[in-house]
Amino acid sequence: MPHHGGARTGLPRPETAGTGCAGTGSPPGPDTPEDLRALTFAGAALAVLYVPDAGSDDLRSVDTAGCAPAEYGLPERLPRSGGSPAARAFRTAHPVWLTPTALAACPEAWPAPPRARTSLGALPVAVEGGRLGCLVVVSSGEHGFEAEQRRFLERYADAIAAVLPVAAGEEPPSAPLRSALRRMRVGSFVLVPETGVIDADETLRELVGIRPEDFDGKADSLLAHALPEDLHALMSVLEPSPQTFGRRELDFRVRCPTGEMRWLSLTCRVTAGNGDRPEQVLGVVTATSVLHRGSDDVSRIQWLTAALDQATTVRDVSHVVITALREPLDADRVALAELHDERLQVTLLDPPQAAAWPRTWRPQWRAEWPDAPLSALPTLRTALRDGRIDLWPTGTALEPGLDGVGPGGLAVLPLPAKGRAVGLCLIGWDRPHAFAPEERSLLTATASLAGQALTRAHAHDAEQELATMLQRSLLPRRLPELPGGTAVARYLPARRGLQVGGDWYDVIALSEDRVALVIGDVQGHSAAAATIMGQMRTAVRAYAVEGHPPDVVVSHANRLLVGMETDLFATCCYAELDLDEGDILFVRAGHVAPLLRRPDGSTEEVEVEGALPLGISMEADFPMTAVALTPGMLLALVTDGLVEAADLPLDEGMRRARAILAAADPSDPGRVADALLGDHGRREDDVALLLLRYDGMKTRPIRSGWVVWRLPDAVMHARRFTSRTLRRWKVEEATDAVLLVVSELVTNALVHTQGPVRLELTLRGARVRVCVSDSSPRAPAKPVIVDWESTGGRGLLLVEAVSESFGTMPMAGGKQVCSEIAVPRREPAPVGAEPGTEDGDRP
Repeated sequence: MPHHGGARTGLPRPETAGTGCAGTGSPPGPDTPEDLRALTFAGAALAVLYVPDAGSDDLRSVDTAGCAPAEYGLPERLPRSGGSPAARAFRTAHPVWLTPTALAACPEAWPAPPRARTSLGALPVAVEGGRLGCLVVVSSGEHGFEAEQRRFLERYADAIAAVLPVAAGEEPPSAPLRSALRRMRVGSFVLVPETGVIDADETLRELVGIRPEDFDGKADSLLAHALPEDLHALMSVLEPSPQTFGRRELDFRVRCPTGEMRWLSLTCRVTAGNGDRPEQVLGVVTATSVLHRGSDDVSRIQWLTAALDQATTVRDVSHVVITALREPLDADRVALAELHDERLQVTLLDPPQAAAWPRTWRPQWRAEWPDAPLSALPTLRTALRDGRIDLWPTGTALEPGLDGVGPGGLAVLPLPAKGRAVGLCLIGWDRPHAFAPEERSLLTATASLAGQALTRAHAHDAEQELATMLQRSLLPRRLPELPGGTAVARYLPARRGLQVGGDWYDVIALSEDRVALVIGDVQGHSAAAATIMGQMRTAVRAYAVEGHPPDVVVSHANRLLVGMETDLFATCCYAELDLDEGDILFVRAGHVAPLLRRPDGSTEEVEVEGALPLGISMEADFPMTAVALTPGMLLALVTDGLVEAADLPLDEGMRRARAILAAADPSDPGRVADALLGDHGRREDDVALLLLRYDGMKTRPIRSGWVVWRLPDAVMHARRFTSRTLRRWKVEEATDAVLLVVSELVTNALVHTQGPVRLELTLRGARVRVCVSDSSPRAPAKPVIVDWESTGGRGLLLVEAVSESFGTMPMAGGKQVCSEIAVPRREPAPVGAEPGTEDGDRP
C-alpha cells in the first residue's frame, strides 16, 4: 500500500486532543462512542454538519458528534448569506479557522461567553462542480487547531462529501459523520496496561484483520497479527513504563488473514493514574495512507523508503516523491519525468493545473502531461549527462523551457538507477530560496531512492500492460447484437499479483434465433490460467458453432482439458437460448448457479443440475436443465470472484447479488452490471460477469418441416409440400423462387449424401428461409468453371442468384444448407378492376 497519502495529513496529536464537553482537557475515554473516538483525537469536542435546506436559503444541521451543540451556542439553522464562519466557508469553498481571539472578534459567530477559550473551524463539504454543505468543528484548545489536526479534519470533510448525495434536495443518509469516519479507516483504542484489556473499535479490528467473533478484548489477540520483527517495539508502547508518559508514535506491520502484509501507524498517549503508574493507553491506528511523518531528515528518509517500497506503479512513485519533497522544502512546484529516447515524459506535476507552469509548456500539453526533447532543455541535458544535482539560485538565466518553473530557485535532480539516469525531478520556488547544506543531503538521498523505485515501477507497469493486453486478446472484443435481447459483460482482474486470470465469458450467435451464453473460470489467476482460459474459450466456441447441443459442447471441452495434462481445472456454465420461444438449456460444470430477475423485481438462483468441473474426469456426465424465459427477465452469469471471498461466504455473496439485481433498473443492463461489480476494494480473485436481458423477438417466425424420403419422386413431394405451405402462409408471390431453391437443394442432398434429409421452411416478416439438412459434414462445392459441355454445377449458381443470402452451417452429425428469399411486394389491384382479371383481359 502506498505511503504517500499521509505526508500532508498526519495524525492528530493526542496531547492536544479535544477536551471533552466540560472543557477539562481530558482525553477520549471508554465513554466516548468508539466510532467517534478518533475525531476527538483530532481536537474536536463537537462536530456539526450543515447542509442546504431545500425549502429555504438556510443551512440546517443534519448530524452532530460529541457534545450537545447548545453548549457552544451552535444553532439548528443559519442563513447562507450571513457572515457566520459556516456560511463563509460554504460560499467561498475555503476553510475558516478561528482561534479564541479571532472568534471573539467575529461579528456573527459562536460561542457566546463564558466559552472564551473556544476555537472553531468551518470546512466546506464539496465535490467537483457542487457544494454539499459545511462541517463545523469546535475545540476547547487555547491555541486553536494545530496544522496536522487541520489537515486531518480537511480530509474528514472530503470523506463526508463522499457519503452525501450529490442531487439537490435529496436527503442525506443517516449518521453521515460516523459513516465518513469509517470511510477514512481510522481506528482507535483504549488499553488498560495492568489487565491487558483493550477496547478496540470496529475499524481497528478490520485494519488488523480480526473478525468480530474472534476478538476476545485482549491486547494479545491484536499482537498475534503483528510481524515478529515489530513485536518488541509494540510491546514498549502497549506496556509502558512510568518514564514513557506522553505522546508515542510507531509504524508497524500486520499480516492479514488473506496473506497481505499491511503497514499501520500508531499514535497514542499514556495517562498516569495513582502513584504515577500508567493507567490507560489511548491511541489511534491508521493504514499508511494517513501515515504521520517526522520532521527530521532521518524520519523523512525512513518514511520515503517505506513509502517507495509499497509504491508499485510509476504514478505511485511520482506521488510519493512529490509528497516527500514539496512540503518539507516549502516548494511551489515539483515535476517528475521519465527519460525515454532522449525525451522527458512528465509523469506527474504538482500543482497539476497547466496555468501554474511555463507558457512554453502549454502548447505541448498532451492528453494529460507534456513531454519535451532534451535538445530544447540544455540545463536538464547537462544534469542528466553528469548525473549530479544542480541547484540554481534566484535570478539565474535559464532557457525559455524552464523560465517560470523556479524564479526564486530551481533544483534539478537526476534520478539514477543501475549506473544511468532514468528520470528527472524539478523543484521550483517562487520566492528567493537559500539552499541549506542539509537540503542537498535530503535531495541526494531522495533522488537515489526515487530512481531505483522508478525502475521497479516501470518494470511493473510494463508487466501489467503486457498482462492486460494478453487478457484483452483472450476475451471477446465486442458482443454480438441480438434480435431478441441485450447482452453486456464485465471483467475485472485481481488486484494482487499479475493482473491476469482465468475467468472468461462469451456470447456465441448460433443462428439468427439461437444464442449461446458461456461463462467460465480456470483455476488460479496467472499467465498459465489465462493460457488455458484462451484455449477453453476457443474450444467451446468451436464446438458450439458446429451445432452440438449444450451437453455435448461441454463434454467435448471437458475431454479436451483432461487431454491437456495440466494440473488446472475449470468451471463453466453454458446456456443455449432460443430467442423465439424463450426456452433456455443450461449445463453447469462446477460453476456457481445463474441468477434470474423477473420483471416484477423478484430474483432467484436458477436450480441447474450440477456436474464435475472440467478437467477432472474424462467420463463425466453433464446433464441439461431447461428453463423458460419471458420478456423482461434478466439473466446473470457470474464467477465466484464476485460472490465469494475470504471474508464473504458464497451464500451471503449470492444474497447480496440478488438484492442488487432486485433493486436495479433492468432497462439499462450496463448499469446493472456496474452495480453488481460495485466497489470491491482489494479483490482476491478476478471477476467475470455476463448479463442478458431477454426482450423476445419482435416478429415471431412461422415454421414447417418435411422429412424427405429417398424415393424416386422425393423431389416432387418436397415441391408439393412447399407449395401447400406457401399458400397457407399467403406468400404465393415467392413460390417460383422458393420451388427452384427447394428442388436444387433437395436434389443435391439426395444425390451427394447418405442418410436422412430434412426440409425446413421458415417465414419471418417478408423473408422465406429454406433449410435442407443432411448427414454429410462437407459443404456443397460450387463449380469453378461452367462451360457449354458441363453436365452439372449450374444449380448452386442459380440458387445463389435468386437468394438474398445463401450459405452452409455445420450441425451435430452433418450440415444445414440455407437460403433466404425475399417475398415480392404484392401490387394493389387497380381501382375498378374486376376480381381475378387484369387490364389486358378486359373486353
